[in-house]
Amino acid sequence: MAKQDRAIRTRRAILTAAAKVFEERGYQAATITEILTTAGVTKGALYFHFQSKEDLAQGVLSEQDQRMVVPDRPSKVQQLVDVILLHAHRLQTDPMVRAGVRLSLDQQAKGLDRSGPFLHWGRIIGDLLEKAQAQGELLPHVVPSETADVIVGSFAGVQAMSQALSNYKDLPDRICALLRHLLPSVTLAPALAAVDLSPGRGAAVFAELAESLDQEELPAKAAG
Repeated sequence: MAKQDRAIRTRRAILTAAAKVFEERGYQAATITEILTTAGVTKGALYFHFQSKEDLAQGVLSEQDQRMVVPDRPSKVQQLVDVILLHAHRLQTDPMVRAGVRLSLDQQAKGLDRSGPFLHWGRIIGDLLEKAQAQGELLPHVVPSETADVIVGSFAGVQAMSQALSNYKDLPDRICALLRHLLPSVTLAPALAAVDLSPGRGAAVFAELAESLDQEELPAKAAG
């Protein structure tokens, strides 16, 4: 078990270093050598976990959403809002998330398949919209897959604007403004009236999930 734990910690250290370098340099300028130096691991340790720079980048892209999952809410529109605002909060606070977003929007990243995050978020948002539709929360004309693409694309544009103008400081406010414009065109008024769209919602959801993760880890620490 100790060997497995060590391997998990090493992999995490490599990904954290890669995220830092990718965020600072971009995909093209980042080098394996700089990632090795930042991680403080041997070349053998890195190549045990990742075969190439592209493999590292894909690891960063997929790592950002492994642990933080918003639990089911009675209102699927609220759950949708919570997912989006949580991601906005994590963009402000989590280097792994920022690096993943930079990679997914990096048009200079030749040879890197950047479609994964867009398809991933499209599925998550589309699934929540389908559930909201089944519960009678959406207007009759809504096509969930189409609306999901609009939301994902709009979020990408707004976060890029926020990064350029304020280094994400105003991102929650901008995303809330986006949702206030988009949601009335797809959501029935009674369902929308009960939704919390405040800029602090993302931080509150993050705190809720962080507490539940801490509670899950307590038994494991006690057993160790």
